[in-house]
Amino acid sequence: MATAEPTTPEQPAITVKDLNTENPRWCAGCGDFSIIMGLKRFMVNQQLVPHNSVNVSGIGCSGRAPFYINAYGVHSIHGRAIPVATGLALTRPELNLFVHSGDGDALSIGGTHLIHGMNKNINCTFIMYDNEIYALTKSQTSPTTRKGHKTNTQPVGTYLEPLHVIRVALGIGGSFIASTADWMQDHLVSTLDAAFKHKGFSFVHVSQRCPHFDPNNFDHKSSDWFSFLKHENGIPPDKRIAEKTEQVDHDPSNLARAFELASAERTYFGLFYHDPNKPCYDEILREQVKNTKQKSHEELFNDFKI
Repeated sequence: MATAEPTTPEQPAITVKDLNTENPRWCAGCGDFSIIMGLKRFMVNQQLVPHNSVNVSGIGCSGRAPFYINAYGVHSIHGRAIPVATGLALTRPELNLFVHSGDGDALSIGGTHLIHGMNKNINCTFIMYDNEIYALTKSQTSPTTRKGHKTNTQPVGTYLEPLHVIRVALGIGGSFIASTADWMQDHLVSTLDAAFKHKGFSFVHVSQRCPHFDPNNFDHKSSDWFSFLKHENGIPPDKRIAEKTEQVDHDPSNLARAFELASAERTYFGLFYHDPNKPCYDEILREQVKNTKQKSHEELFNDFKI
C-alpha cells in the first residue's frame, strides 16, 4: 500500500474531524459506526491524507461507508466492488485502497469476484462487514446467517449451516487473513494497521452487531465464547478484553494450524494466516506493460487478420 505523506505547516496533521462528512444514517447501535470510526482512527494514526485514499463499496449497509469518509470513494453495484478496486489497483497503485463489503455482497453475488481478487492478490485492504444477515433488505437470509435463525425469507428458520468465512478465505488462498470485531476498537485498529502494511489482498473479517434485525448475532458484552490469537508476527489482543478471555499462541505462517482454528467451534480473533511472498497480479501486469514494446493500432490488429 501507499505510505503516509509527512505533514507540513501548509498541511496540518489529519484529525478524525477532518475525515468526517455527513452524519451516518444507520440504525442506532449498528456496528458499522464502529467500523468506519476504527478506519478513521487508523487513517489518523498513519496520517493518510484524504486525497491519496479511496474507499470502494458494493451494495448493502456497508455500501454507504464511502459517503461517510472524507476521501475519494466509489459506491459501486452489488457484488462488484472488487472489479472496481482492481481497476484502481492497476492504474493508481500509489493510492491507499480500502474495499468495504458485507457478508451478502461479498459471499453471495460477489463470491466469484472475492475468489479471483484474493487469488490474484490485488493490493488492497478488504473489510468484510459480517452481521450475518441481509439488513438493508430488512432481515433476509445471508450466506453467514446461523442455522435456525428466523428471517423474512425463511420465517421458520434458516435451513443450512452458514459459510465459515475464515475457512473459505484460507481455501481460496488468501495471503493475509484476519478476524476482528466492531466492538473491539483497539483490536480493530491494530488489525487494519497490519492489513495495510501487507502487500497484497488483505482480508479483514469484522464481526458486526445488528441490533435492529438480529440483536443476538454476537454477544458483545461477554468474552467467554471467543479467544485471541497472539504471536510476535501477529496482532496484539485487545488490551481492554485480553485478560478476560483465553489467548492462544498461533504462528500466522502455519496454514494447517490456521485451518484447524478456523474449523473449530470456538471463535478466534486475530491473524490467522500471512504470506508476504505471494505475487500480486496487478504488479505483474504493470511490469509486463512497462516492458512490452508499444505498437500502433494497425500493428495490434495485424495479429487478428484471417
